[in-house]
Amino acid sequence: MTADSSQQLVYAARSLALNTRTMSNSSTQNRTALLAGATGAVGRHLLAKLLADDRYTEVHVLSRRPIAAAESKLHVHEIDFERLDKYAALFDVDDVFCCLGTTMKQAGSREAFRRVDHDYVVRLAQLANEGGAQRFLMISAVGAHPKSMFFYSRVKGETEQEVMAAGPHIVHILRPSLLLGERKEHRPGEEISKQIMPLFNPLLGGPLKKYRGIQAEAVAQKLLDLALHGGSGQQVHHCF
Repeated sequence: MTADSSQQLVYAARSLALNTRTMSNSSTQNRTALLAGATGAVGRHLLAKLLADDRYTEVHVLSRRPIAAAESKLHVHEIDFERLDKYAALFDVDDVFCCLGTTMKQAGSREAFRRVDHDYVVRLAQLANEGGAQRFLMISAVGAHPKSMFFYSRVKGETEQEVMAAGPHIVHILRPSLLLGERKEHRPGEEISKQIMPLFNPLLGGPLKKYRGIQAEAVAQKLLDLALHGGSGQQVHHCF
C-alpha cells in the first residue's frame, strides 16, 4: 500500500467517525446540554424546561452562585467566568445555551458591561466549538448591529458577529425586544416599560413586530425549540 493510499484511508476513517457522531447527536433523544446564565429572566425558565424534558439526560450549569434543584441530571458548576478555560471539558455536550447578560447600571462601566455581554459570550462559543458541541444558542437583542451608533446595540452586534465566526457550525441567535415577566433584581425603568408595552404590542405590526415585548418564558421555549428542531447553519431569529 502506498503512502498516499494510507493517508486516504486515514482521512476516510476520520470522516466516517465525524459523520457518525454528528448523526448520533442530531437525534432529539439522549441529549446533553450546558447552560450559562441560569439565574436570569430567560435562563431560569430555560433551566426548568431542560430539567423537565426527558430528551435531555444531562444538564450542566455554569454559575457564579449555588443553584438548588433536586434533579439527578442537573450538575451545577460554580465557576469564575474570568477563568472559563478551566472548564473546557464541560463543553463536550450536544447543546450550549448562553443566557448571559447584564445592564450598564449593574455592570458599573462600559468596560465591565462589554466583559459580560461580549467577552464571556464569545469565549463560550469558542469553547463550545473546541469541545465538540453541536449547537450554540444565545440571546442577543433587537437592534443589534456592529456598526450601531448606540453602545449597547454595537456590543451586541459585535458579539453576534464573533460568535458566528468562532462557534460551532450550528448557531442560533435570538433577538428579543423588551423581556416581560418577573426578575429577581429590581429595574425601575424597565418595570414602567413592562406596564406600557402590552398596550403598544397590538400596534406594532409588519416590520415593527420585532419590537414587541415578549415574555421571558416564551424566549426560553424558543431556544429549546431551536435546539431540538432548528435545523443547521447559523441563523438569527427575531422573536415576538
